[in-house]
Amino acid sequence: MKYCYACGTELASKECDSEGLIPYCHTCETFRFPIFSTAISTAVLNKERTKVLLIRQHNMADYILLAGYVNRGESAEETLIREVKEEVGLDVGTYKYMRSLYFERSNTLMLNFVSVTHDETRMQINAEVDHAQWFAFDEARRVIMKGSMAESFLLTILEHVEAENARQLNS
Repeated sequence: MKYCYACGTELASKECDSEGLIPYCHTCETFRFPIFSTAISTAVLNKERTKVLLIRQHNMADYILLAGYVNRGESAEETLIREVKEEVGLDVGTYKYMRSLYFERSNTLMLNFVSVTHDETRMQINAEVDHAQWFAFDEARRVIMKGSMAESFLLTILEHVEAENARQLNS
């Protein structure tokens, strides 16, 4: 952030107690901590944990994960459940937080989850989604948008789920 979001004055770095150098507005006489949006993304798995749901949006050819912004007063977990229900009409049975990445293009902190729905047949996509489809893991690796944050999240999730599935088979 280069300029104060309240008055437009160019910000200067100033020592703030034990926080280190923080952008400071001399006009407003206040520190301006970073402001960014927060969103979730999720790889929705079927109950057997053998398929993943990917979507296409905005007339794009590539598949991505379901995602959505966290509303004011809403937890990331509430957002996850709401977004999956809104976008594809599915109820999330279980979920697990995986990791986060900052997406500079939209100034958004993306919180990634893996979630499981217990009835994949009840899918009903809304107007935000052009197409939604279930994929076997190997096929999902091939069709996810290459070089995207969605691909990075998906590959991490699939590695984790496949390792977990293998442990269950061997025990």
